[in-house]
Parts: sequence; C-alpha cells; structure tokens
Amino acid sequence: MPRAADKPSPPPVDPEQLWLGKGANRSGRGRKPAFTREAITAAAVALADAEGLEAVTMRRVAAEVGAGVMSLYSYAPDKETLLELMVDHVTAELTPPPAPAGSWRADLKTVAHLQRAHMLRHRWLPAALSTRRSLGPNALAFLEHVLAALRPTGLDGGARLEVFSQLTGFVSAYLAHELTSAQAAGDPARLAAEVRYLTAVASDGRHPELAEALGAPARSLSPDAMFARFLDRLVDGLDTD
Repeated sequence: MPRAADKPSPPPVDPEQLWLGKGANRSGRGRKPAFTREAITAAAVALADAEGLEAVTMRRVAAEVGAGVMSLYSYAPDKETLLELMVDHVTAELTPPPAPAGSWRADLKTVAHLQRAHMLRHRWLPAALSTRRSLGPNALAFLEHVLAALRPTGLDGGARLEVFSQLTGFVSAYLAHELTSAQAAGDPARLAAEVRYLTAVASDGRHPELAEALGAPARSLSPDAMFARFLDRLVDGLDTD
C-alpha cells in the first residue's frame, strides 16, 4: 500500500488552458461560482503577503472570501494553478518606463531595481519563482518591454530571452539571500559568533586570500548599496559579441 509521501504530484499546469482556454474564466466544474477569479487571487496574494506562502491553502483562501472550498475549484483546480494566478496578478504592478531610455545597460538595471522592489513588497515571490512558472498576460507585457530594451545589444531573440532569465534569476536569488540576512541580523549573538569565527580563520595563516579580502577597505553593507554593486558587475560584464 503506498505511503502518503508516495502520493503522486498533481499534473503540471497547462498554460494554454489557463490563460487562453476556459480556464481563463472558470474551469466549468460544478455549479456556477459566486466569486470572481480576480477576487480569489487577490485574497490569496493578501494571505501570502501577511503570513507567507505556506499559509496559502485552498481552505484558507476559501475562508478569506467567504466561499466553500469546492467553489474555488471552479477557478483553480489546485494550489499550483493558484500560484500561477498569484504570480501573474502581482506582476501587473511592474510598470516599467513607457519606452526604453536608449542605454540598454541602464534600462536593464532599471528593470532589476523594479523587480527587487516588487519582490520586497511580496516576499513570497522568490520561493514561488523557484519552480518554473508560465508567462501570464501581465508577465508577457513586462517581458515585451525588456526584450525591446535589449534590442540595441544586437543579440538575437533567443539570447535576449536568456539575458532576461539571467537577470530575473539573479534578482530572485539575491532577494532570497537579502531576506535571510535580514533575519540573521536580528540575532546579535549569532553575528558576533560569525565574526569571531572568520577572524580566527583569517589569522591562522592557511587562508591568505580570505585574510586579504577581509582586510580590504570597508564597503557599504546596506541592502540597497550591495544590490547596486552586484547588479553593476552582472550587467556591465554582459558580453554581447
């Protein structure tokens, strides 16, 4: 008899059905629902913003909108579909400048700063984006802007898509690190122990490169400054040949 842990995963979300088919409004299962997909998605986003992604369950979302759990399935047959809806819902907030500024590197950095601010507003996004998500209508609109901003690079369309993926992956990974570091900063004892450890290691004579790095002139450790430095190294070092 299979164990609970062996329960098969739900089938992957079909983006064509979700964004272009009947799923764009409701799945057609059961009676006609009394709630809109937009309202249900907004409730799920509010729950994730307040309590984290793990708090988002079909039962909790149903309670938030005052619906029965079964009625939610008319819009989202499972949590994976709901996550797709949530990600695209908040992507509507990403409003880049109406036209590229002319410098593709500057435009790309603007995009990255927009993405970071966006993920700081919705701190569950890095985790939600850690698995492949489809491109809903809002994500497609944002992608279209970025691809246009990258046209002056001379890269072909496939390479420009790769640059966008690389940038988004960097921002998402950096934000996950930034949020973890912010939690650690709230524990002075842990930070003091880490400083003592690195100081001891750097002075043992077996790690000269680390000793030199730790002895370098201090740089700002503010999250904004660190992000800007990391982003500069990434974007300024992109090879378009």
